[in-house]
Amino acid sequence: MQPLNSVLTEPTTTVLGRGIQYIGIGKHGSKPLPTELLQECRQALLSPDTDPLQKGAFIGALITKGPTDEERQLETVFGRGAFSHPTFLINRLCPELPTRLLPIGTKLLRGHTLRTSEAHQLGTYLFSDEQGPDASCETFRAMAASIMRVRHETNDEYKGLYEAAMETITPGFQQPANVKQTLIQLAEPFDGVAHSYLITPLLANHLQKRGYGVISSVGRTAGPKYGVNAHDLYLYLGCPMLQSNHELYTPEEPFGWVLDQKALSPALDRWVDRRRAMIKRPFLATLEKVLNPCHARVLVTSVFHINYQMKMAELALMAGFDAVVVMKRGLEGSLAISTARASGILCAVRTESNHLFFQHFDASLPVFNPYRTETDEDVAPLQVTDNVRLVRQYLKTKETGHADFDNRVRLTCLMLDRGMEWIAGQLK
Repeated sequence: MQPLNSVLTEPTTTVLGRGIQYIGIGKHGSKPLPTELLQECRQALLSPDTDPLQKGAFIGALITKGPTDEERQLETVFGRGAFSHPTFLINRLCPELPTRLLPIGTKLLRGHTLRTSEAHQLGTYLFSDEQGPDASCETFRAMAASIMRVRHETNDEYKGLYEAAMETITPGFQQPANVKQTLIQLAEPFDGVAHSYLITPLLANHLQKRGYGVISSVGRTAGPKYGVNAHDLYLYLGCPMLQSNHELYTPEEPFGWVLDQKALSPALDRWVDRRRAMIKRPFLATLEKVLNPCHARVLVTSVFHINYQMKMAELALMAGFDAVVVMKRGLEGSLAISTARASGILCAVRTESNHLFFQHFDASLPVFNPYRTETDEDVAPLQVTDNVRLVRQYLKTKETGHADFDNRVRLTCLMLDRGMEWIAGQLK
């Protein structure tokens, strides 16, 4: 397989990269291309040197947004009426695409959603090494991911893509993990943070001391942030990465076990480079957080946008977790809760009788008042070594002298305790 993203050192600065940032935002936020940039994009689409991933991501976002009359000038790159004839457009963009993918690609370009079986078939191709004699297969991969991202993926699509992703995991994670402890999986956005400290290892340690087995799911950042993420933090802390479910029988480290996406699935890790070139966050930014190869019973995860909280809960239950804690408005989407803004957690449980129960715990409850602050600290510059020092110091003495950090850890742990107590009561 040809190395991905070998040319793009700064994907956001290319012509199509700048275009994607206008049109690839989402159903209600995308903007028309400025006239000058539109002409530059036309030349980039004609150039044989243009990155195929950016070409696919750009066209997928443009068609899903709906091209303006002015943007329809770009049709001339492919042929008259190309934007209204999906099959013709795919054949021009991706001439070497396997014929079995043509109906799925056509359906996506027409604005239709996929059935679970179709999403599974698409996911199998997206995660494969299958290549044509040219780069058009990469163009299709990016186009499909971009379309689903801009219009938002359905639960049926997530289910099919999840099944395909789980088929890529390495043999060591396909074996049972029948440990006696209740396993909790921590997962926050893999792109990490740029202005706030991560506290994930301390949350793992806190839950571990309450008798749970704790797994932190991590991986390389695919952007758009390239600051500090949990993967970096655990590496600097010297934590070993799981290589198989068999290692769950060994004693936990102070911060639990760490599940690295690269060890779990090289196919998913290869998508990190694709996602960097595509700029906007495709389905994997959500899906990678709910993968459950260790058969954990509870997922603790986070969202920044409140209206995505229920979606994350639904996906966690789809992935086989019996319960989930979804933090809203963690700092930069992380598991470090905001002490200043409206925040809280959503807990969801699926009982043995397959009944679903939901419960919100808001940070405005009186019990949390002592931890509330006027503002959240903005850390600048953020250094992973500083973050590691604070984590180690807090682990040792439960106090670092950094008031904001200490306060945030205590509030987050308190909220997790409240959530886990409710979950335990429901699962009895």
